[in-house]
Amino acid sequence: MNIDHIRLFVRVAATNNISKAGQELRLSPAVASSYITRLEEELGVRLVHRTTRKVSLTEEGIAFLPYAEEVLASVELALTSVGSGRYTPRGVLRITAPASFGYMHLVPGLKGFLELYPDISIDLNLSDTVVDIVAGGFDVAIRSAALKDSTLIARALAPDRRIICASPDYIKKQGAPETPEDLKNHDCVILSGIDNWSFKTPEGDTHVKISGRLHLDNGSAMREASVEGLGLSLNSTWSVYKQLKRGTLIQVLKDYPLISGSSIWAVYPSSRQVSPKVKAFIDYFHHLFGTPPYWDYQE
Repeated sequence: MNIDHIRLFVRVAATNNISKAGQELRLSPAVASSYITRLEEELGVRLVHRTTRKVSLTEEGIAFLPYAEEVLASVELALTSVGSGRYTPRGVLRITAPASFGYMHLVPGLKGFLELYPDISIDLNLSDTVVDIVAGGFDVAIRSAALKDSTLIARALAPDRRIICASPDYIKKQGAPETPEDLKNHDCVILSGIDNWSFKTPEGDTHVKISGRLHLDNGSAMREASVEGLGLSLNSTWSVYKQLKRGTLIQVLKDYPLISGSSIWAVYPSSRQVSPKVKAFIDYFHHLFGTPPYWDYQE
């Protein structure tokens, strides 16, 4: 069984397009089509439904896909183990990540990553919608929420520390809260219905129900609303570190850390061996972010 045929099939499954998959692997549409045909002939089943408008996997193709992915991962690992440094990670690396985090931290880091690994190409999907990694054909996902799917493996890239911020203008007009209980007398910018903030205090954990006139469903918009003086907001330090450095936002309630324990995770399917390109990506960005991460700004 030809590895190049299997590699193309996996890309067809991810793109639903034979020509696009072939282009990624530097194959003409005719050659790519012939590769799929040869693989089907060798297996004795039809793997792909082809129409003039779209391509989709047959039931046999869906069943074959995880084994094809496993074969490719095994080949890459085998080459790495015997390559004595001559084999480098290669291929298309499909990543999905939250939009704001991707814009601010992944995209700027890709220049160095691609220079270090010239045989890797990146297909990056930035969306705040949590997608099905396997169904979407992604190699790795970046997430900040706790892992719930037992079929996935997660590696922590960096801690996700969260703080309460306000603009200097807001503090000048309304004052700064001295204790978590003071929040009940302040305007807060509320994200996606998260109107209970939890703090560690000398007396134990406390939970405060906050209120405000502005409710938003986007973290970047919430940050900018606070910069404009519209209220206090709960933010990840990776989102507000530049504003803290510039002084357009100020951290409040420093003596009362939020109860969080969140992290930035790299997540990939447990049904596959971790491929060299995924391992290279995770190792690179774990090192780039640092411990503590470069965005964990302390005033």
